[in-house]
Amino acid sequence: MAITSANQLELLQTAEAVAREKMIDPDLVIQAMEDSLARAAKSRYGSEMDIRVHIDRKTGNATFTRVRTVVEDEEVENYQAQLTVKQAEPYLANPKVGDEIVDQVPPVELGRIAAQSAKQVILQKVREAERDRQYEEFKDRAGTIINGVVKREEYGNIIVDVGRGEAILRRNEKIGRESYRPNDRIRAYVKDVRRESRGPQIFLSRTDPQFMAELFKMEVPEIYDGVIEIKACARDPGSRAKIAVISYDNSIDPVGACVGMRGSRVQAVVGELQGEKIDIIPWSDDQATFLVNALQPAEVAKVVFDEDASRIEVVVPDEQLSLAIGRRGQNVRLASQLTGLDIDILTEEEESKRRQAEFNARTKLFVDALDLDEFFAQLLVAEGFTNLEEVAYVDLDELTSIEGVDESTAEELQTRARENLEAANRAALENARALGAEDSLIEFEGLTPQMVEALAKDDVKTLEDFATCADWELAGGWTTENGQRKKDEGILEPFDVSLEEAQNMVMTARVMLGWVDPTEMESVAEPEAATEATEDKEAGV
Repeated sequence: MAITSANQLELLQTAEAVAREKMIDPDLVIQAMEDSLARAAKSRYGSEMDIRVHIDRKTGNATFTRVRTVVEDEEVENYQAQLTVKQAEPYLANPKVGDEIVDQVPPVELGRIAAQSAKQVILQKVREAERDRQYEEFKDRAGTIINGVVKREEYGNIIVDVGRGEAILRRNEKIGRESYRPNDRIRAYVKDVRRESRGPQIFLSRTDPQFMAELFKMEVPEIYDGVIEIKACARDPGSRAKIAVISYDNSIDPVGACVGMRGSRVQAVVGELQGEKIDIIPWSDDQATFLVNALQPAEVAKVVFDEDASRIEVVVPDEQLSLAIGRRGQNVRLASQLTGLDIDILTEEEESKRRQAEFNARTKLFVDALDLDEFFAQLLVAEGFTNLEEVAYVDLDELTSIEGVDESTAEELQTRARENLEAANRAALENARALGAEDSLIEFEGLTPQMVEALAKDDVKTLEDFATCADWELAGGWTTENGQRKKDEGILEPFDVSLEEAQNMVMTARVMLGWVDPTEMESVAEPEAATEATEDKEAGV
């Protein structure tokens, strides 16, 4: 095909048609045509030449030019597209580096292969422009609900027409076994919009907890207006969900507003979520109160909160246990997701047995270690003493305040406790050395002899070994396998070492060894670092 006056206007008409169909700038199509014609011209005149094409936006006339650039003598690499200042003197009056010599060359005729190549270039450029346009249009719609029409299904994934673009609903983002046919209308949550080299850039979800939150925002005007806020939500898609709400207006009941007259509002959301049962829970700043609400409809007898471990024990009546746990652990799992806490559920009988076992174990410890009779040992346990360290180093007044304990008895108790601890430390230290623990680890601040012994048993025998440990290896963590949370015991977990403490000790060891810049210690001290480490462990990082 030759670029002649007969088809010059056809170029412009084609560009207009393509731009209109793809909803992009016509100038981008013309630029693509210029690039494709230039590529075809290079195949005719030589690939090393710098051939450029300009199409007049009014007449459609295509001008082919050869460009040569003036460069320094030592920079000439391509003699077809570059020349020195001296070589340029016959063409330019006063040539200097950077000047260009432009010569018009005859238009080329596009053979079948060249025309096909030109077509591919144009299509590629148009696709790139279309993806850029789609990204710019939808990038700010991430986190919102979008309506679309099903176009087709590919390997279980649904391709959705969302107006001026296509989106994808992956099969793992669909609720249960729901299926769609072409031309079905669909509503979904825009989970992500990102640039991709090929394929859809808009990723939808119907299983994301925020999909439910956005549906409530659409159905409940008070949420849309900000009077009621959704503080947290958790879902088992297609089965059950929990959503926590709070009202900033004392005259408005947040739960009642979300339920609506005769359940009209919540039923509209349930219908969109394929019958998913939704528990609407009042939010509370008090974690224990919030957890009691989150475990509804089960009744809770008592809550024991461990702030250091971010764990919580919930005691329920025996007949409420199955209701609190839920089918396949669903109720407690959703409550855990909603509150961000690891929850242990016990019946009142189980808690009573466990407390009795703890009481007996502590009593036996004091009987054996301090050579006391059982009654006196039980008295210490009843007063809140749990280990020898507390007896050995507590203020003397706390011991003498116990009925029947005078100052001399208190001093004797502390002497026996300290002697027992020192003997245990000596034995632990001897065992650690026998296992191969080196002085660099034994003398490390923060590690007790028992800790060093435990580390040595786990083949951590030097400061270098200790510095290579991850914080969760020391303090323990959680791993998710096949959707189930599995507890990994830490080497120092029996000594109540937290993730943050473990991370600080490891970083200190690395600084001592010169592996880490001391300034990095400041960022590690932040509480968020321990949380991130737990999340990394759970994700399998």
